[in-house]
Amino acid sequence: MSALTTVNMASNSFRGSKRGRHAQANHDVGDFNCSLKELRSLMELRGPEGIARIQECYGDVEGLCTRLRTSPIHGLGGHADDIARRKEEFGQNVIPPKKPKTFLQLVWEALQDVTLIILEVAAIISLGLSFYRPPDAERENCGKAAGGVEDEGEADAGWIEGAAILLSVVCVVLVTAFNDWSKEKQFRGLQSRIEQEQKFTVVRGGQVVQVHVAEIVVGDVAQVKYGDLLPADGVLIQGNDLKIDESSLTGESDHVKKTLDNDPMLLSGTHVMEGSGKILITAVGVNSQTGIIFTLLGAGDEYLLTQDISAFHSQDGAGVEMQALNSDDEGEEKKKAHPKKEKSVLQGKLTKLAVQIGKAGLFMSGLTVIILITLFMVDTFWIQGLPWIADCTPIYIQFCVKFFIIGVTVLVVAVPEGLPLAVTISLAYSVKKMMKDNNLVRHLDACETMGNATAICSDKTGTLTMNRMTVVQAYLGDRHYRVVPESDLIPGKVLDLLIMGIGVNCAYTSKIMSPEKEGGLPRQVGNKTECALLGFVLELRRDYMTIRNEIPEEKLFKVYTFNSVRKSMSTVLKNADGSYRMFSKGASEILLKKCCKIMTASGEAKVFKPRDRDYVVKNVIEPMASEGLRTICLAYRDFPPVDGEPDWENETDILTGLTCLCVVGIEDPVRPEVPDAIKRCQRAGITVRMVTGDNIDTARAIASKCGIVHPGDDFLCIDGKEFNRRIRNQLGEIEQERIDKIWPKLRVLARSSPTDKHTLVKGIMDSTVLEPRQVVAVTGDGTNDGPALKKADVGFAMGIAGTDVAKEASDIILTDDNFSSIVKAVMWGRNVYDSISKFLQFQLTVNVVAVIVAFTGACITQDSPLKAVQMLWVNLIMDTFASLALATEPPTESLLLRKPYGRNKPLISRTMMKNILGHAVYQLTVIFTLLFTGEQIFDIDSGRYAPLHAPPSEHYTIVFNTFVMMQLFNEINARKIHGERNVFDGIFKNMIFCSIVFGTFIIQIVIVQFGGKPFSCVGLSIDQWLWCVFLGFGCLLWGQVVTTVPTSRLKFLKSAGHGTQQEEIPEDELEEMDDLDEIDHGEMEMRRGQVLWCRGLGRIQTQVCLINSKLYISAYNHPSIRVVNAFQDTLSPYEGLETPESRNSIHNFMTTPEFRIEDSEPQIPLIDDTEGEDDAPTKRNNNNAVDRIIPLYKESPKTGGIHQSAALPPRPGSPLHSLETSL
Repeated sequence: MSALTTVNMASNSFRGSKRGRHAQANHDVGDFNCSLKELRSLMELRGPEGIARIQECYGDVEGLCTRLRTSPIHGLGGHADDIARRKEEFGQNVIPPKKPKTFLQLVWEALQDVTLIILEVAAIISLGLSFYRPPDAERENCGKAAGGVEDEGEADAGWIEGAAILLSVVCVVLVTAFNDWSKEKQFRGLQSRIEQEQKFTVVRGGQVVQVHVAEIVVGDVAQVKYGDLLPADGVLIQGNDLKIDESSLTGESDHVKKTLDNDPMLLSGTHVMEGSGKILITAVGVNSQTGIIFTLLGAGDEYLLTQDISAFHSQDGAGVEMQALNSDDEGEEKKKAHPKKEKSVLQGKLTKLAVQIGKAGLFMSGLTVIILITLFMVDTFWIQGLPWIADCTPIYIQFCVKFFIIGVTVLVVAVPEGLPLAVTISLAYSVKKMMKDNNLVRHLDACETMGNATAICSDKTGTLTMNRMTVVQAYLGDRHYRVVPESDLIPGKVLDLLIMGIGVNCAYTSKIMSPEKEGGLPRQVGNKTECALLGFVLELRRDYMTIRNEIPEEKLFKVYTFNSVRKSMSTVLKNADGSYRMFSKGASEILLKKCCKIMTASGEAKVFKPRDRDYVVKNVIEPMASEGLRTICLAYRDFPPVDGEPDWENETDILTGLTCLCVVGIEDPVRPEVPDAIKRCQRAGITVRMVTGDNIDTARAIASKCGIVHPGDDFLCIDGKEFNRRIRNQLGEIEQERIDKIWPKLRVLARSSPTDKHTLVKGIMDSTVLEPRQVVAVTGDGTNDGPALKKADVGFAMGIAGTDVAKEASDIILTDDNFSSIVKAVMWGRNVYDSISKFLQFQLTVNVVAVIVAFTGACITQDSPLKAVQMLWVNLIMDTFASLALATEPPTESLLLRKPYGRNKPLISRTMMKNILGHAVYQLTVIFTLLFTGEQIFDIDSGRYAPLHAPPSEHYTIVFNTFVMMQLFNEINARKIHGERNVFDGIFKNMIFCSIVFGTFIIQIVIVQFGGKPFSCVGLSIDQWLWCVFLGFGCLLWGQVVTTVPTSRLKFLKSAGHGTQQEEIPEDELEEMDDLDEIDHGEMEMRRGQVLWCRGLGRIQTQVCLINSKLYISAYNHPSIRVVNAFQDTLSPYEGLETPESRNSIHNFMTTPEFRIEDSEPQIPLIDDTEGEDDAPTKRNNNNAVDRIIPLYKESPKTGGIHQSAALPPRPGSPLHSLETSL
């Protein structure tokens, strides 16, 4: 009995719902002789118990179909009123999403920022003290600074500064909350749009149709095939070699074979790992087993459920059994020996840089406050020699508060909380735009990582080729036809066997449909190789559907579905006389070895000797392959009744002694845009390798057409067999040194198994031959591509041909299966990196100037030239607006003209450092000139040494205005970071940038002319404005001077923003991460930076996590799957890539099974036989490609207790802490 049965208690929570009450009230009422409650209790049973219940209550599955008013063959009628009635009676296949946070909740979260809280407190103290009036006579006795106010009305206006700071804080909070809210809305929209596109195959009115997952109802007959993720609970009607991975629900790692005799129950959210079949849908949405769990989690019983499940584990010993699976010490040692996959590298670099800048800012702000207070005390009590007067204490406190506010504003300007915001905006913008470029991003890290990609291992079929297959050559009846022959040229017996074999031995889900547009090509639905064979039948002027109608899927005696061990597919039919006939299809050179006879032109079978086979291989298969054709052999075998019934489980004996019918050559043309895309990759420093299941000649021909290899190149094209021979030692173990000798020159790996692909990817990633470490992207479509997709730095799954399991293991889904979309992903990845660097260049210039001006000005004049409210406005410009303007720059082709940056490249290059320091010098020169001689230049009163409540001065207004103008023009400079001269290039393509710069300028005019006391400004004349703008424009001219200075001459310049390298991580931290396959640099730096500004930083970093969380959902395959993952998050038997804390949130719906490839069992895989990679391979049984399941609740070596990751609260400092209920 599985742990899942604990969800029986869900019935209690369910009864409170409207649907539950409805079902109970109508227990046996309605159009169906089956109630919702009955079906729910049925689906809670497993194996023999389920079969017993079906037999007891319904007789058999057909009896259940009758009770649900449906047909096991023709399905539902499909009438709208019937579907609506079923939805009303049994519920919809939708999980209601959790309510989004309200705007007020987001405002409250934004208010939690520590720096803002400090400012609020200081402003309130300032506000309160400003109303205190000491006796007029004694005011002079409090010191020069306190007196000297000519107009008493000005003193009464002292409250304005405090109020203005509070108002500025409100603005910052509202902008932050609005950012969060709009992003949440945007990603919910994205999610719902994707959910609407998700479809599943059902039979309605006798026709196989695809319906939206949300439209599936109880009573539907659904077709399932390998790689599917089941959208609802169901009972098996008919199955062919069907095996299901139920580990996401039960924790059992073995695949469960589903048959009518032993276990016909299928559950939503489980994976079809092999075979195909038909199921009757019995529970949908919140009434499915996973839906019930989701209801519990949504009701806030997450912790309770975790406790119950863990108790159950310890009772039935499941935990102990699962513990045994993890006892492979040798495998663990090997894992530690190699570098771990690193994620959030950019996030880690940014957080580290932000923390370093924050520390410097904290130091400067503290120093500013100390110097200001010291100077005030020295001036008042020593130079003026005044005594301490009790009545003056509030005045002194007011001065201290003023100094404190100046210190805090220095800190506000210094802390670059705009950094994570820039990342968020840049990634969110990129993700949205990448959708249009056919890249559906599931993990945000993949965006940044793609920019550093140095190698792409690509499939052939469908990615480099069009995946529209047609039979163009055939060898039958001892003759090689260069074009498809007419049917009258083929012997009648051979033709009949051929049509029968193709009709029944292709999945019934594969078919040729009429074209969507008149005159268009027929639509190929299902497996494209099988569609090519079905098209071949149609070209022979025969109809495969007549065969399928005569022999429906239920009548097939046995089906050996394609998997990565067999690399062929066979179907057995039982004849009326008790004999059997088996039809087989598979890769030609492999299946020919199993043939002992071949059909001749006369329609008779003759003996097929090894020398005949060699002749066919040399004169038929190799010429076809050299033209880039995939070759498939079709064969059959008869089992006469006199031999008795064969042992169908002994596949070696069954799949031998075949009679060859024909060999066909299938063409799959190269996509026209691929050669150019590969050329662009190579120019960008990215090596493209083809990893395919096709034979070596076909692969080499296609690689040559694509431009992966060129005639005369010194590159390797080898098959899987040769690859394994070269990389393994005498004991059959893989050695990294051997891989290192192969991969730099390897361009084509043919006849490869999924294990070979994983081995290659792992070998390239672990290699230290080239510096920096290779960043590898991989494409995959099959169920068994999961390990390679998971292992790679970026995994691309095929949106059309890919199985649900492959999509689940990937980082990005290619919605058009096209290689050129990968090139666009590279462009966007590099653009994200450059956008962040542009923002950094701009922000750090402002930081350096503002901090130095505030500090120096305060120390010399005892007052900051830039007031608190002005600083907050500058902070708003450089954080929110600049991040929006610079992070939304569209990518350009020039991004592909440089080599990848690599993992170790610092965020701030020496060129950028030259720009930052160069512009800081110009701006500081201008500001200090204006500050100390401005009154003489403009012939105005000096603003220095003003008393406590002095009115704003023209002098300081000009300083403030010039400062802002310089930032605006410098924002244009910041658009270029590689020393380009034309900073206006493409500026009008980014309207967001133009509108933000223009909008900021307009607001600045309003602030200066009408800001008055709150902004410490007075209106300026036209002349003064022109001077301010001219000095600002000088930034552009100075930028040209800075660009002219060669960076190489400035030896003192240092780069900054290096990430923490893996070897730099302290031993104790590495030990903590032993259980993880990845190092999350962003998370790690956050852990280290538990300091004042990190809360504020974390708040904005949460936005990145928030998007990630929603992307998880948006990339998923249908609404009900969210349930499974909500459940997995709490009870997952996998130790996934996130920290245990991140699993705690029930909103990280998208969790992927943890694929582990252990090299500890040295077994050489069977390479002898592979069909093309579009026949997506499934789980391998005889080699080391084992999906290892690691238990969630295991004995912790440190504590000896149960390790319950789901029950742990999130760490307070982590971004996930405030993500708990983000959705």
